[in-house]
Amino acid sequence: MILELDNVTKFYGSYQALADLTVKVGPGAIGLLGPNGAGKSTLIKALLGLVDLSRGQAKVLGLDARRQSRRIRELVGYMPEDDCSIAGLKGIQSVALAGELAGLPRRTALRRAHEMLDFVLLDEARYREVQTYSVGMRQKVKLAQALIHAPKLLFLDEPTNGLDPAGRQRMLQLIRNLTQEKDVSVVVSTHILGDVEACCDAALILSRGTLLVYDSLPNLQQSVDSSCRVRVEGDIAPLAAELTARGHQVDEANRDEARVSGAGDLGVAIFEAVEKCDAVVREITPSRNSLEKIYLQAMRTTEEEPVGEKS
Repeated sequence: MILELDNVTKFYGSYQALADLTVKVGPGAIGLLGPNGAGKSTLIKALLGLVDLSRGQAKVLGLDARRQSRRIRELVGYMPEDDCSIAGLKGIQSVALAGELAGLPRRTALRRAHEMLDFVLLDEARYREVQTYSVGMRQKVKLAQALIHAPKLLFLDEPTNGLDPAGRQRMLQLIRNLTQEKDVSVVVSTHILGDVEACCDAALILSRGTLLVYDSLPNLQQSVDSSCRVRVEGDIAPLAAELTARGHQVDEANRDEARVSGAGDLGVAIFEAVEKCDAVVREITPSRNSLEKIYLQAMRTTEEEPVGEKS
């Protein structure tokens, strides 16, 4: 197990950021998923020993987060959400400095810095000052800094924050390469569902500091059911009647749309019924999978939360 949580709880004053989290997380690429304020950053800081737990026990790579936090930080890489570059340093200097701070000899740190900058594809930009970099390039430097000491586990806090679509795809591919080529376990903290689906093997979903689910992505991406929502031009009633006559169930019919379920190839059945009653289809939306449904539940819960301190 890379993480073991037992009733992990954290209060900031009267605000409860984490509430009795209990879970064992295996190696691989893990999505720590939840809306802003769900407790993701607080959990990472607690696992690194940067904030004290109010109660409960947490282990990282088998080490106690309360008593062995320094050893944990020696074995773990951390890419923070916030920009943390030092003005005046070039990319290669920034990454090499991170290596020296992690205990590497200067020459080793410089060699490793070049290797990590090659891995994140910064090329000749490594000889420019970091303050001249784009957002995407600064994210790559932070990733290289987190990898400089060859960690066994990597925490990435909102790694695609501020990136354009192309930059996001490049970052997600780098994360996937870490688990496939470097054999590093990665915890990706994000509020973006698509990022987790693109690069992770499993997802741990938080909402208001509580654990909603932890499971593999294949399990979570299974369909909740085989239904779909159909929207037509005009009145849905003729199509609903035709589908019902064919043995399919039509629910939630409302003017121009309805939810349709039933056995067999539902898509074929819908288009056959559409042709029979001469309807014009505007949209067919398959039912959400479990991951989408759980995440939307987390979003709704957070939106309903009273105004207060967020983690």
